[in-house]
Amino acid sequence: MDAAELVKMDDASLKKQIDDLEHEMFNLRFQRAAGQLTNPHRLLQVRRDIARVKTIVRARQIAAGAAMKEPVR
Repeated sequence: MDAAELVKMDDASLKKQIDDLEHEMFNLRFQRAAGQLTNPHRLLQVRRDIARVKTIVRARQIAAGAAMKEPVR
């Protein structure tokens, strides 16, 4: 998933995306511990996807906070 697709999503969808990715990360870690992981590179991909989504969420929070602090003229 690329950042352009994520930017178009609303906040609720991003929250659901984070939850889904964290659930997938849990399952992948469990598979690795059990020795059943078939694609170890997927761990890296999911971790980066989580970071990408969280970065976009945080950028929106900062933008919303900055908009509230702007002086009114």
